[in-house]
Amino acid sequence: MPHRAIPRHSGGLLALVTADALWVDLTARSAVPTASGAFSCSPAEPGAGYVLLGARAVATVRGPGGRWNVAETDVRRAATELNAVEVNREDLVRVGPFRGSQNSERNDPPTLRWRQRIARERTHAQDPGTHERAPRHDSGQVHHLCGIDWRRTFVEHIRDRTARTWWLPRAVVRVLDAAEHAETQWLRAARTCRECAAVTDRPSRQWRVHTADGPRTICPGCRTTVLCPYNGELEGHLYATLSRKHGFSRKVAAWGCAVCRTVPAAVLDHCHEHGYVRAPVCQSCNTQERPDHLYSNDVRVGDRYTRLFHTHADTWFRHWHRCPGCRARTTLPLPHLAAWTALTAGQSLRPTHRTPGSSRGRKPCGALRASWTGSQNAPGSCLITVAVDFCPSGEHRVLAQVPYREAAERFRTWLAVTAPAVAAAAGPGRLDGIPAQQFRPVIADTSSEGLMMF
Repeated sequence: MPHRAIPRHSGGLLALVTADALWVDLTARSAVPTASGAFSCSPAEPGAGYVLLGARAVATVRGPGGRWNVAETDVRRAATELNAVEVNREDLVRVGPFRGSQNSERNDPPTLRWRQRIARERTHAQDPGTHERAPRHDSGQVHHLCGIDWRRTFVEHIRDRTARTWWLPRAVVRVLDAAEHAETQWLRAARTCRECAAVTDRPSRQWRVHTADGPRTICPGCRTTVLCPYNGELEGHLYATLSRKHGFSRKVAAWGCAVCRTVPAAVLDHCHEHGYVRAPVCQSCNTQERPDHLYSNDVRVGDRYTRLFHTHADTWFRHWHRCPGCRARTTLPLPHLAAWTALTAGQSLRPTHRTPGSSRGRKPCGALRASWTGSQNAPGSCLITVAVDFCPSGEHRVLAQVPYREAAERFRTWLAVTAPAVAAAAGPGRLDGIPAQQFRPVIADTSSEGLMMF
């Protein structure tokens, strides 16, 4: 028998394939026979947030690349509990078939419903034609139940060649019942807010918050009091340095979004031109502020820029100026500055057309686009071109060409009027405590005290 590479007591996360091998190895001498594929084969569903293992509901964790993992300590704890079960093969309990059991299926939790699963599997084995009438969400093939190979303990009694009864050892039935109860408890906890005990109709991903203490169920109304507010702890640090730190994603999720302040953060928004971290934000806010790049030097200016540059200008410019480079120069990264230039300079130059079906009113035609020549690493030599795509009078109609330095000077003047508080906190030398030696495009990782949290 080939030797398996089983991890030792590291207490870390395991990939599902590794956890499958560890489960089989730890339960090789168990009186309850186990099956391979406890985490990766039907009816196990890691995407639900948990996997039933013996009498336990083991939580699953999404790792880098979207791959699911489980904690090694949880696998070992479940194996220890299962190894302690004693099985008497002569002490049997009838598990079916029962009248009306096939009509009692429903999608409500618990989803294990092991008696119904066994009934479907045995019915399909005896009458293959019933496989076509099986529910779409279940093919009828049950590889295991909670990691237990129930087929090795299954007993079928046939009486008068027609009456069949199905039996399992009492100890195995108790383990499966305990697993079904554990799943019920897990699903109930996933629907209940840990703070105010509010209950949702079904488990919701929006209610699951990854805090420093692990995943918790918190309703939107309680998040503002549970999540840690961001107070500039990462200001002046480079994204390239923090992203390599161990536990990076889990630490970020402990903060609330620094922009909307209502949901947990998911990513670290950072300036692509200077490399500095701005703040932890949620996916929604990160998508709103990110320019819609067509190409590496092309930005499509949509309607959402009106909200960023006008309606909520004070909030967004304060967020963008968390980057020391943008704040010291009182400007924006080149893609953002190009979008602002297109929205302001091209507003009066953009052609309009009569609204179809109406004798009055006109609407801007085409799609506004901003492009530039040169590199954002040397923006001073760039030339910003504002154009309209898909205009009836010309598919690519150029409206204006603005040098970078002129666009930056216009922005400083406009910012002083639109968001005076943000403009007053910006300007040359306004580094707000950032060490002078750190204000460079490339900064060596000194592993200072501020980075110890990662």
